[in-house]
Amino acid sequence: MPPAQLRVTNQDREHVVEHVQTAYAEGRFDKLEFDDRLERAMTARTHGDLMPIMTELYGARAVPQLSTPLPRPVRSERAPESNERLGGAAAHMLMVIGIPIIGPLILLLTGGKTSPYIRRQALEALNFQITVVGATVLLPFTVIGVILLPFIWVAAVVLSIVGGVSALTEGVFRYPMTIRLVK
Repeated sequence: MPPAQLRVTNQDREHVVEHVQTAYAEGRFDKLEFDDRLERAMTARTHGDLMPIMTELYGARAVPQLSTPLPRPVRSERAPESNERLGGAAAHMLMVIGIPIIGPLILLLTGGKTSPYIRRQALEALNFQITVVGATVLLPFTVIGVILLPFIWVAAVVLSIVGGVSALTEGVFRYPMTIRLVK
């Protein structure tokens, strides 16, 4: 289907209305022309109905002519199998049972060689756990750090659980405020 015949959304209409309002505020046309363009924009059903309005406002450069639809991104990876998802989740969850850094490192060195999915999950978990353990070593040098330490560990456990669940559901999860030392 040509792009001009695709149906528009309310957001598309509102975008064109904003342009019409801006042009009217700049004094590029009078109230009658403003009302006409506004009505056409609000009652547009397809992109072909909105294109003439934008062309009137900005000329031919406003409406790109697409002869072919845009290509869709191609996933080069295959979907991870259930054992890969389980290994990825284990890399995150081993922190919960008290094996930080070593658990993801073992998974990275064993399962990461054969599965890109396990490797990606184990790297993310390893970098996060290195950051948390580093903060645990450095923060007690300050009074505020001693107070923050329990909150950091609670947040680390919760984020590890979220990362594990995300790995089980094939989601993409990135830990916040993580220093990514291992690539």
